[in-house]
Amino acid sequence: MKRLCALLALCSIVTLLLVACGTSGTSGNQVHMGDADFVQSSITIKKGESITLVADTFVPHTIANGIWKSGTAQPAREPGAPVIDNVSVGGNSSVTVGPFTIAGSFKLYCTVHARMNLTVVVR
Repeated sequence: MKRLCALLALCSIVTLLLVACGTSGTSGNQVHMGDADFVQSSITIKKGESITLVADTFVPHTIANGIWKSGTAQPAREPGAPVIDNVSVGGNSSVTVGPFTIAGSFKLYCTVHARMNLTVVVR
């Protein structure tokens, strides 16, 4: 019984240490999504970093390179942008896209929701 308690205590300590130290390189690079919008319209990151798109609702999103302009979807990929081709995010899930390896400004949009645009600024 003492060994079992000691083992459980050790497992608890290891778990707490992993949670406290287990941050990923993209933890600060989250972009949250509501029902039909990005909560923030832009994010600034460093070269070599990725972003994590977080769906905060059960509404599905399909993310791609491009932008909505005047109500019209304009798929386009800037030179140096990672290929983001109809990435599905929904149901309170998340997905990481990137890395963004070149400095610049890159546009992403949800192909499902008009006017749902995101600008990724890479420095």
